[in-house]
Amino acid sequence: MRLALGISYNGQAYVGWQSQSCGRSVQDKLQHALGQFAAQPISTVCAGRTDAGVHGLMQVVHFDTSVDREESSWIRGTNRFLPADIAVHWARPVPDAFHSRASATSRRYTYVLLESTVRPSVEAGRVGWVFRPLDADAMNQAAKLLEGRHDFSSFRASACQAPSPVKTLKHVGVSRRGAYWRFDFEADAFLHHMIRNIMGCLLVIGQGQQPPEWIKQVLAARDRDAAAPTFSPDGLYFLGPVYSPDWGLPTSTPAYDWLP
Repeated sequence: MRLALGISYNGQAYVGWQSQSCGRSVQDKLQHALGQFAAQPISTVCAGRTDAGVHGLMQVVHFDTSVDREESSWIRGTNRFLPADIAVHWARPVPDAFHSRASATSRRYTYVLLESTVRPSVEAGRVGWVFRPLDADAMNQAAKLLEGRHDFSSFRASACQAPSPVKTLKHVGVSRRGAYWRFDFEADAFLHHMIRNIMGCLLVIGQGQQPPEWIKQVLAARDRDAAAPTFSPDGLYFLGPVYSPDWGLPTSTPAYDWLP
């Protein structure tokens, strides 16, 4: 039987999603909890890897198992063995044709940013921070120039293992509520550090250090050195993959309501 799970997590304590020899990844914790509950080893495949410090509001994984339990049992039983900053929200049986990564039509991220003269305190590690005022119009203009199918080599980390830097960025949106900014991204796939590198450039533009049109020069350069420094992972949230409604999977978790 193949099962899909929807997972949320606070990434501050972890080295990222992918399993590591140190055992301090989100995947390691999830697989250990699943193994404890199912009383057999379980290996998971995720919809999209996240880096150290990046949070997940709805990571989706699938795995195959011979253990037959109720959906609610998979949720409660696995959560019993998970640390407090990781939770299973839903469990669904899926056809063998479903693949958490390959079946996704796109992936969504949000970056939450605090604009304040004072650094974050209670929200430390959960929001990015700038102390200079930002220009919404300038950042939105630049964001729209990134939409479409492009070679995003200028926003790609040197360690990126993606076979191609060409991706389709379907949407970039910039909005504000009070002191908090929200940057929304949706693409068919993302390169390693792609969003954090885009954020660095948008903030340079938002602070008036470059005009919105500068982003086109960075994109055309296809050279990481042309872009701004990689921004902090603190405020980056993986909202999860987008699937065809035919799979019948949830599209969000209650954790979404936390975002501004």
